[in-house]
Amino acid sequence: MPDLILIRHGETEWTLSGRHTGRTDIALTPRGEEQARSLAPWISRRTIAHAFVSPLGRARKTAELAGLPTTGSAFALEPDLQEWDYGAYEGRTRQQIHEERPTWDLWHDGVPPGTGAHPGEAIAQVAARLDGVLVKVRAILAENRGDVVAVAHGHSLRTLAARWLEQPPQFGARLRLEPAHFCILGFEHALPVIRHWNFGPGE
Repeated sequence: MPDLILIRHGETEWTLSGRHTGRTDIALTPRGEEQARSLAPWISRRTIAHAFVSPLGRARKTAELAGLPTTGSAFALEPDLQEWDYGAYEGRTRQQIHEERPTWDLWHDGVPPGTGAHPGEAIAQVAARLDGVLVKVRAILAENRGDVVAVAHGHSLRTLAARWLEQPPQFGARLRLEPAHFCILGFEHALPVIRHWNFGPGE
């Protein structure tokens, strides 16, 4: 059976500074664009049946530079792949948050509500929308036409992987994923498994 390939977008300025980047649409840095391009030779060796891409610009640009389909029937912008809505913690670093809440952990404590474009999400809400994405992914994989790719964000992809493995979303805390790195999820004896995790181009 084909695989589900996860790709985190390339580097942004907020990635470098460690700021929580949820729905804020931050562009890739020049290095982030180069990271995305470096994925193209590897992608070209796979048979891609469909690409689901977060609508945020940093994910869309990564998909484009990596050589994935960005138009037509083999492509879909998928709003449910957007990053966790960090609410009042949008744009803040872990260090800044720990000055107020020294034991705070995103995966177990969540985020306080924000305003406007950043109302915030509970982990159960994040998991529910990504479960919906997996329903679509599994349907395409069952057609056996090729791999499905999801291009999105660090925390959303880690949550998606946890749900693929039939684990609670908090399991994503144990799945480190770096910018412009990819992961391959598949099956072994009908059980969902991780084939490769957090690989960069050439690794």
